[in-house]
Amino acid sequence: MEPALGEAIGAAQSLFAPLGPTYDRYARVLSFGQDPRWRSFLVSRVEAAPDQSVLDVASGTGAVAIELARRYGCSVVGIDQSAEMLAAGRRRVVAAGVGGLVRLEQGRAESLPFDDESFDAVTFTYLLRYVNDPAATLRELARVLRPGGKLASLEFFVPPNPLARAAWELYVRVGLPLAGSLVSPEWGRVGRFLGPSIRGFYERVPLPTLLGLWRAAGIGEPHFRPLSLGGGIVVWGDRER
Repeated sequence: MEPALGEAIGAAQSLFAPLGPTYDRYARVLSFGQDPRWRSFLVSRVEAAPDQSVLDVASGTGAVAIELARRYGCSVVGIDQSAEMLAAGRRRVVAAGVGGLVRLEQGRAESLPFDDESFDAVTFTYLLRYVNDPAATLRELARVLRPGGKLASLEFFVPPNPLARAAWELYVRVGLPLAGSLVSPEWGRVGRFLGPSIRGFYERVPLPTLLGLWRAAGIGEPHFRPLSLGGGIVVWGDRER
């Protein structure tokens, strides 16, 4: 990977660290309410049983981990490298009343501190743009997944439809930076960052290539569904037995 990309990833990780206390509120507002809907669809792809365990990677403030526990009654381990996000997440877990089911830990997706085949399902959210090697990270996620278990992800996407793409470009170039700046300087920086970050990722790793990385990691035939005219995308599939 080019050093410039690695530096950009490190800067992005630092960019989000201070946003824990306000992340969920403004992620909802700046996505026009779509972010919670996308996360809910992600969780619906898992279908965990109450006696199963799920790993939620890039768990952030715990939104997906909490919904997994609420919907399925399963145990959930959420992992994220940001101590600030996890602190906000632990408060949310307590407030949601799922402290007996959800545990949040600090760690990196690229080197998970778990044994092989430890979990019945693995989810991850907005992760692959922030790792040096998406292929290696997918292999690591599949490593801790039991054969036949579900791997499911939510990422931002670039709308394939020309009209939707034009509206997306207008929003990420003008609307999102402006709206973020009205919230705070920190959110203004996020607003300026997201469009180029999302666009750049799919220039490097277009969807067919990304699906190929899933297959190479041992995830059978991955399914995908663009959401909200292509502003988000959920990909899911089963680890081969």
